[in-house]
Amino acid sequence: MPALIVVAAVAACGGVALLGFLMFLAVPTGAPTVHLVEPRIPVASLSTTERLTHAAPKGYVGWIERQIVYAGRQADWSAGAFLVIKLVVTGVALLFAIPIFVFIHVPFLIGVAVVGLLLALVAPEILLNSRADDRQALIRLALPDTLDQMTIAVEAGLGFDLAMSKAATSGKGPLAEELIRTLQDMSIGRSRRDSYRELERRTSSEDLRRFIRAIAQADAYGISIADVLRVQASEMRIKRRQRAEEQALKVPVKIIFPLVFCILPVLFIVVLTPAAIGIYKTFTSL
Repeated sequence: MPALIVVAAVAACGGVALLGFLMFLAVPTGAPTVHLVEPRIPVASLSTTERLTHAAPKGYVGWIERQIVYAGRQADWSAGAFLVIKLVVTGVALLFAIPIFVFIHVPFLIGVAVVGLLLALVAPEILLNSRADDRQALIRLALPDTLDQMTIAVEAGLGFDLAMSKAATSGKGPLAEELIRTLQDMSIGRSRRDSYRELERRTSSEDLRRFIRAIAQADAYGISIADVLRVQASEMRIKRRQRAEEQALKVPVKIIFPLVFCILPVLFIVVLTPAAIGIYKTFTSL
């Protein structure tokens, strides 16, 4: 019986790993493709992180690189380092899970070990995706105010690049960092179109992407930048208000589960316990 439990646990973990492998066989759209280039040096002379990068599914490595870009840590993190961290976390989880599978035959502890092992398999991806989503959410929230500042600067007579520079230097957060990086790309000789395209690649915010496309079209066809900024800023403010209203409407639904499973049981205990004690004393005194 314990052997069957161990086999079932290993099969479950292996099935989850195989599912993740199959999901990431294809390269995601917009992902960097550095890992697709075959190394010109022998594989034996590659570092551990480089070997892991070339051994992992290309789609999985592409997803990691894209999430690192979205998280704004492209200069500090790499796909190979992320894979090393994932292997270390999974190895530590296995060191704790295997003794439970082999020597401890308590079903509850075995279930806890299986759940912990499954969490260890997906925890690095969850943390990376959460970091990327939080950063993109901050970009989406800061975009309307930044566009208002740029609109005021352009209407005051500044050019679009100077208006972007003013908004970037006076602002804080990931959006200001991305605008400063775009200005740096243009200052080193990269064309506006390529700089805007790189900015679009570094974000998953559809609002910012739509703004970048509008600016690129205005620059290509000679449309007034001030009019484009005014329209885009108005649309972003409306969308931000609509998103806030949508989140407010979701609150009653989200509060149901904490109310039912956390608050109501405690309330019942506080209210009904004195009555239950009184009923018990009444029947025992008869």
